[in-house]
Amino acid sequence: MSNTVYIGYYFNVSPLQPGVEILIAELGFAGFESFVETEEGVTAYIQKEEWNSSILDGIQILSSEEFEISHTHEDIEQTNWNEEWEKNFKSIVVGDICSVRAPFHEKPNTQYDIIIEPKMSFGTGHHETTHMMIQHLLDNDLTDKSVLDMGCGTGVLAILSEIKGAKPIDAIDIDNWCYLNSLENVERNNCNHISVFEGEASLLEGKTYDVVIANINRNILLKDISIYANCLNDNGMLFLSGFYNHDIPIIEEECNKNGLKLVEKLQRNNWVALKFVI
Repeated sequence: MSNTVYIGYYFNVSPLQPGVEILIAELGFAGFESFVETEEGVTAYIQKEEWNSSILDGIQILSSEEFEISHTHEDIEQTNWNEEWEKNFKSIVVGDICSVRAPFHEKPNTQYDIIIEPKMSFGTGHHETTHMMIQHLLDNDLTDKSVLDMGCGTGVLAILSEIKGAKPIDAIDIDNWCYLNSLENVERNNCNHISVFEGEASLLEGKTYDVVIANINRNILLKDISIYANCLNDNGMLFLSGFYNHDIPIIEEECNKNGLKLVEKLQRNNWVALKFVI
């Protein structure tokens, strides 16, 4: 088991939105690699070897008069993190037919059963965006369709795609932890048609897909939508999430520029997941 030491920062943010979204984006650029949104704000994790005492100096939102943000931080041993998520990680069921659970949960009576050991990776189905993306995949025929899961996190969406008959499937994440966790989860779910890669949109050059899934923050989506559009085969589908209802106009405008048409919207709380076709 890895002895990697993480530092956890616990942020209280008011108002929560868009404060949390902005804070996560800025912390990501500063080197923080995992985030858990809370009722008070967000918890952010960074490897201790990547940390320095001035790590927050460039986080502009912390000096903004529009938000009140306070924080504490502490060292977290990787083994302690695993104990914590095992205590708190609950299985979920989406649409009464798809369960997402940890290896230690009892197997439920659902049509699709996905086993995820999330560790530090995003994508357990608990967050609204992952939940809605699962719902989109459940509602669409993926039989023999080639799929890209961009920003794959735990690999849960790629795994569900294979269970629903998609092949071949590429799962990509820029985060090394997510890359390794996706490899573990792909093997755990006995998937044979998923290739996992560590990197970003530059890996997509020359590749095409019938379906592209991207559950990433708004700024990265806006930068890469044109790349996703170029990767889509005729009659291809693009599923996007990771942003709020008020972000739809700017996302839709960028998609329209690239020949994509919005055909379906799902919403949970203020988060949305959109389906576009080309």
